[in-house]
This record gives sequence, C-alpha cells and structure tokens, in this order.
Amino acid sequence: MNKKQKKMLVRILLAASLMILLNFLPVHGFVRFVLYLIPYLIIGYDILLKAGKGIRNRQVFDESFLMAVATVGAMALAVYKDGDYTEAIAVMLFYQVGEWFQSYAVGKSRRNISELMDIRPDYANVEQEGELVQVDPDEVEIGSMIVVQPGEKVPIDGVVAKGSSSLNTSALTGESVPRNIETGEEVISGCINLTGVLKIRTTREFGESTVSRILDLVENASSRKSKSEDFISKFARVYTPLVCYSALALALVPPVIRMFLLGLPADFGEWVYRALTFLVISCPCALVVSIPLSFFAGIGGASNAGVLVKGSNYLETMSKVRCVVFDKTGTLTEGVFEVNAVHHNQMEQEKLLEYAALAESASSHPISRSLQKAYGKPIDRSRVSDIQEISGNGVIARVDNIMVAAGNAKLMKRLQVEYRDCHHTGTIVHMAVDGSYAGHIVISDRIKPHAREVVASLKASGVNRTVMLTGDTDIVARQVATELGIDEVYSELLPEGKVQKVEELLKRQRGAEKLAFVGDGINDAPVLSRADIGIAMGAMGSDAAIEAADVVLMDDDPMKIAKAVRISRKCLRIVYENIWFAIGIKAACLLLGALGVANMWLAVFADVGVMVLAVLNAVRALFVKKL
Repeated sequence: MNKKQKKMLVRILLAASLMILLNFLPVHGFVRFVLYLIPYLIIGYDILLKAGKGIRNRQVFDESFLMAVATVGAMALAVYKDGDYTEAIAVMLFYQVGEWFQSYAVGKSRRNISELMDIRPDYANVEQEGELVQVDPDEVEIGSMIVVQPGEKVPIDGVVAKGSSSLNTSALTGESVPRNIETGEEVISGCINLTGVLKIRTTREFGESTVSRILDLVENASSRKSKSEDFISKFARVYTPLVCYSALALALVPPVIRMFLLGLPADFGEWVYRALTFLVISCPCALVVSIPLSFFAGIGGASNAGVLVKGSNYLETMSKVRCVVFDKTGTLTEGVFEVNAVHHNQMEQEKLLEYAALAESASSHPISRSLQKAYGKPIDRSRVSDIQEISGNGVIARVDNIMVAAGNAKLMKRLQVEYRDCHHTGTIVHMAVDGSYAGHIVISDRIKPHAREVVASLKASGVNRTVMLTGDTDIVARQVATELGIDEVYSELLPEGKVQKVEELLKRQRGAEKLAFVGDGINDAPVLSRADIGIAMGAMGSDAAIEAADVVLMDDDPMKIAKAVRISRKCLRIVYENIWFAIGIKAACLLLGALGVANMWLAVFADVGVMVLAVLNAVRALFVKKL
C-alpha cells in the first residue's frame, strides 16, 4: 500500500467515524449542518475540486461532476427539509471506498509488471586499471568487456569471454529452472547471475539490448487499446451527458406536469431527490475503471508468465483465434540438427563432410551449422570462393577451386545431376562435386518435448484447425505432423510461399475468427506480420521477433502458446462479465430510481458496489494457472 492509498484509508476511517458519532449527538439546525459538513468535506473535498476544475476547463461531464452534484444536492435537500445528512456523506464515502479499491487493484497489477521491470540493470561493472568500476549501462560501447558477479543482473547482451555460471532467467521466461552458461555462449541482459564470475564481451549497446527492448514493449502495451476499451471510452462520452440531462428532466418535468396539467402539488423536493439518486446510480465508474483494468491485469499476468503481449488489442484478437499455424523448425522441433548418416558416397565420408561444411560456411542456417559441427575442424574460409546461395535449393561454391553443390533434390535437378533418393526420415543434403553426384547426407531434427501436448491443449481450448508450414521436405513434414496430431501440413515452402499460404488460410476464416502464426521470429518475420496475430517463441534475443510479432514468448517451451491463448480468453471473459454485469445492474437500478423505488442506499450499491465487484473480478486476470 503506497502513501496515497494510506492517506485515503485514513480519510475514509475518519469520515466514517465522525458520521457514526454525529448520529448519536443531539444537535439540530445550523450547528448540525456544520458538524455534518466536516466529515463530508474530509471525504469529498478532492472530488469537489476535480468537479470544479472540470467545469472551469469545459470538460464538465465526468464521474466527479456526477458525485459532486448528487451529494451537494442531497446536502441541500437535508438542509431544506431538516432531514438526514448521512445519505450524502455515505454516497461520497462509499464512492471513495470504491476509488480506493480501484487504486489498490491497479497498484497490484503494476507491481506484477514491476517484477518484470526489475530486470532493468542499475549499472555495469567495467574493469579499469585492475579495479571494477560501476558505470551507467548506456555508457558501455559495443565490444567492451564487462564483469558480472554472482547476484548481479546481466546489464547488456554479449558473449561470455571467460567463466561459467548458472543464470536465473525467470524474470524473462517465467520459468524457475536456471540456465547453465559456458565460455563462448551468448547471454542476454535481464538474467541474474547465480554462481560464478562472468566476463562478457558486449555485442550490443544498452539501448538495443534485449532488456531495453522488452521494457519498452511492456511499457507501451497500454497505449494500444482494444475495441472493447475504445467502445467504453466512446460510450462514456455519450452516456454521461445523456444521464445528466435525463436527471435534470426527471427533476423538472414531472413536477411541472403535476402542477400545471394535473393540478396536484409539484413536490419538487421528492423529484429532485429522485434525480439525485438517478445521478448516483448512473455514474459509469464500473465500466470506465474495470474494463481497462481487466486488460491491464491480463497483460501483467501474461508478462509474469513469460508471455509478452504488445497491447490489449492483441490480447482481444488472440482470444478469437480459431486457427493456429506453426512453423516447424525451432517452434515444434528443437532446431538442433545432427548428421545421422552419409549414403551412396563416392569418396571418403570425412572428405564429403569437409566439402559440405566449407560450401555451407557462409550460412548461419541450422543445417549449415550441423554440417560444420559434423566436420569438427576449424573452417578455413580462404579455401572457399564464388559462393552462390539459391533460395529453397541450396548452395553452390568453389572449394579448393573445385565446384561443389550442396542442397536438396531441386538443386540437383537444376544442375542436371543424377541423384539417389533417400528413404530415411530427415533433411537430405545431396552433394555434387565437380559436376558429378557424390552422395547424400542425412540430417535430422528432434521434436520438442511438449509439442504434442500443445496441439492437444489448443484443440481443447477451442482452436478448430492446426496447420504446419515448413521449407523442409514433404516426407519429413508429414511425419512430424502425424506424430503431433496437426490437421494440415504444407512443405517445401520458401518464405514468400509461407506468406501466400497464410493469406489463403486467412481467406478461409469465417466471421470474427482469427488466425495466429507461431514462428521462431528470425526467418518468419514476414509471416508474423501478415497473420492476425504473430507469436514469436524462444525469442529472447531476436530483434526480428520483438519487431514483427504481436506476442513474444520468452522461452522455447511450446506450451506457452496454449498458455497465451488461455490467458487472452480468460481476460476477455472477465471483460464481458463486467460489461454485462455493470450495464444490467445499472439499467435495473436506474428504472427503480426514476420510479422512486430506489433510494440513495441502493444508488450507492449500484455505483460503488458494482464498481468494487467489477474491479475485484478484473483482478482475477492477474492470476495465471500453470498448465
């Protein structure tokens, strides 16, 4: 509880105590009015000031204006009739109780997001003349050597130059299992060093590092409003002046009709009281407060679980996803390729792998890395020239002045080289050396442990179609799809082919149904941008993911895809519950107030009670069940 909340709580308790005490004092007339005015001003002075500022700035119609008019009017009626001042004070008191609940709930949501904000480093340790000096991370240049001691945050992305340790990545991924790190491995900012001392050579400036980009993403999430929030804002702008004029009509029209048309007593006091009750009931606090709070809490709960949503509009769209399209490599499979076999080789296996590794040496693709790993020796790039990468086919290069081609069957057909088919499952790299077929290399990937579970979980949560797109061969793609229970599979696609296929799938969507694409965020940026919702997973260090995706999953666990969908659906369910609950109760109470059945106490429930219940319901979006 912050100072402002504590101060408000003291005001509430003091005003309530004075109001109760005054009910037992035998005072009357002007003295009674003055004494009751004290708790009224204690609890309501800030609302009266806000209403006054709104009138002065010509922004009259808001909840402060409604509360001020209703309670000042009730106090005036009590003076006129020498009646009960308690109702006016109670209305303001309970309104402030509702505001306190709102402030507390928003604070709780902010604290949840603040746990993520704790990844912001305060300093970086730079070694100067044998001593560690703490400097602002913004001052550290690319290529600098920084030292991270046990218990400290990694301030900037880099590569471990010396040392080994375990890193706590929970602030980024939502997972508590530490990650072991060795010399030569990449580390990202925001993690906490747990054990050994690490010397890290920075690869980015602080402003471009992972921690800065993630913080910027989360801090700006609230600026992207959902359709529901926009509707509530527009609704309040029309609704508030409408009820003010309706209350004015209720105070004046019936008495005038009674007096001039029916010849009955006007009874202005009764109708003014009804109008004031109508105003209190009509206050749109429950909607105006609880709907944005529901989305804010949903984004906070998601970020705490390692799911970063760029805005409430994306949270709302994700709740309507009925088709999920997966990339294969790095999303459903680990993307850790290994050479399993060499078949039909016309030269020594080691020599064939050497040619393959050198030809692929300019590529960072996982297939290329697996060939280089299988070769197991340092790559001498001076031996390679005239590298030609043919998208969707493979690579042609001159190695030791010999033409070497490494790629799929399409490349062999393109070069008019007769090749041998392989019946093993995996990625097949056909090799042609000096224009002649030299054999093929079998490389396979591993399916991620929870990949099958995530497909089943998505279907259980209402996703009616799952699709896999991949540039891999048809036989490999179909085997993976069958094993995971995926409905449709499209293979051997170039990046532009994936975009075209997603566009075809989008045309098949009905009504408000949405399509989500899940990729690794590096090669899939065009598709991530084209889908209704782009979800990048395992993208802690990927610029492409953070830029192109609407939702970023902070680790490689595919179960977070299902978690993201469930979080969005829970959040939207809470939003609709609050909308229907608030509008339903208010409509009924407004009717009762206009008919004179409802008094100020019912008005207090219709305003403050509904708001408190809606706020408490909204806070549920913070809590994410483990799947």
